[in-house]
Amino acid sequence: MLGRRIEWHHPVPKVKGGRLTRPVHPICHRAIHANFSNGELQRTGDDVAALQAAPAMASFLRWIADKPCDFHAPTRRRRV
Repeated sequence: MLGRRIEWHHPVPKVKGGRLTRPVHPICHRAIHANFSNGELQRTGDDVAALQAAPAMASFLRWIADKPCDFHAPTRRRRV
């Protein structure tokens, strides 16, 4: 469920030719970009199940599941 704030996510990044957008919660949007490169997002496309199955995202989703809709916290950056 989305809260009062939403952001628009390009499943395929704009720099990779993506045009489609999806509404996402801001903390989820940051988690997606912290855990996937633009190339990975291009290959995954709009496959939500594939994003959710990635170990780091699965862990994040379990953690965020019981938080209020408008919950926000800093997101760790991807370590390269």
